[in-house]
Amino acid sequence: MGLMEPDEILAALTEWDGWTYDGDALIKTFTFHDFAAAIDFMATARPRIDELNHHPEWTNVYNRVDVRLNSHDVGGVTERDLKLAQLLDDVASA
Repeated sequence: MGLMEPDEILAALTEWDGWTYDGDALIKTFTFHDFAAAIDFMATARPRIDELNHHPEWTNVYNRVDVRLNSHDVGGVTERDLKLAQLLDDVASA
């Protein structure tokens, strides 16, 4: 999968709440009620992430999960990252 152009990425992000583009990655912070909810989000997303075979760079601090998505093999954002961003949004809103 090839790199997306910045204007394509920014256009896609207008459809989604909270995602930003920093020049080589998509970034979002998910905030939950407490630590258990944040961990449940990560655990619920994990099997679906494995199906995509495209894994996020993410960290958890208490009720927050910070996510950074890019395709390391090509050095930027691809359609895979957009699919993973949508998946994470879907899990968070379920």
